[in-house]
Amino acid sequence: MPVNPIDIIVPPKQQKERLDKYLSEKLSPISRSRIQNLITEGKITIDGSTIKANHIIKPNEVIRVDIPPPRKMDLMPQNIPLKIVYEDAHLLVINKDAGIVMHPAMGNYDNTIVNALLYHCKTLSGINGILRPGIVHRLDKDTSGLVVVAKDDQTHRGLAVQFADRTITREYFALVWGRLKEKSGRIETHLSRSQRDRKKISIHSTGKLAITNYSVLEEYPACSAIRIQLETGRTHQIRVHLAHLGHPVVGDPSYGGRQKFLMQMNQQNRQYGIQMLKKIDRQALHARTLGFTHPVRQRKMFFQSDLPADISLLIEFIKKQALNRLTD
Repeated sequence: MPVNPIDIIVPPKQQKERLDKYLSEKLSPISRSRIQNLITEGKITIDGSTIKANHIIKPNEVIRVDIPPPRKMDLMPQNIPLKIVYEDAHLLVINKDAGIVMHPAMGNYDNTIVNALLYHCKTLSGINGILRPGIVHRLDKDTSGLVVVAKDDQTHRGLAVQFADRTITREYFALVWGRLKEKSGRIETHLSRSQRDRKKISIHSTGKLAITNYSVLEEYPACSAIRIQLETGRTHQIRVHLAHLGHPVVGDPSYGGRQKFLMQMNQQNRQYGIQMLKKIDRQALHARTLGFTHPVRQRKMFFQSDLPADISLLIEFIKKQALNRLTD
């Protein structure tokens, strides 16, 4: 079934920007590389003419994005259990476990959320390409929590617009090392792929805008529980931003949340930190709340997820140790 083209009119006051970068922001979470491929294939035009990815957009230009119908998928459906929070004919919301990746990538074509979805669903949207059917947004492999999946392209486009307009409600729970000086705040930077390690993300002025809001929920001797509200959803955004503040997520091996932070502690807290890390083998980060407007039924939907067992057990240990310190 063909997919209706998307027409975007560049606003009169829009700043100069490359076409592929502008569309990756406007059509998030469609990846920039996917957009570049569509441009090369002639599926993206401006005022009816084909262009290049480095075209500098101008006010009032009409960009037409013609996303082709999904090709046949060679991915293998797998009977992997899904924790389904909600499902209808157009979308489903799942509670993702830590330890499973969202979609196949080069060299890893099975045991992903997508493989599970292909087994469970008769149809999935094809907007994000054949390796990411249904995937509207993502969580890192070792981040748990709520994710919405689109079964058709109309639903996917409607959700993508809400992500781009920042009207999606996304709240996370995290345990971070130390006590934050400011008990609430807003972190605004630009993020891009690290030049030193392509598996990591770093703060760089040429990257994509990333905005994270946080507030402290509770403080413990060596760490704090915080609530995080996302305005944007960049790769590793929360983990990079909290590490940037000097308070990496407890257990995060990539951004200083394990051995690196322990080395900064005094002897007593270091031993306590070592005990904490024995309780969890991943970053203590959970996508706890998800809210959006159903693109087809046009009604508000709001979901919440309990903390998973590993984070809950870690908190119990932390509280017990804090009580022991008070009674010593």
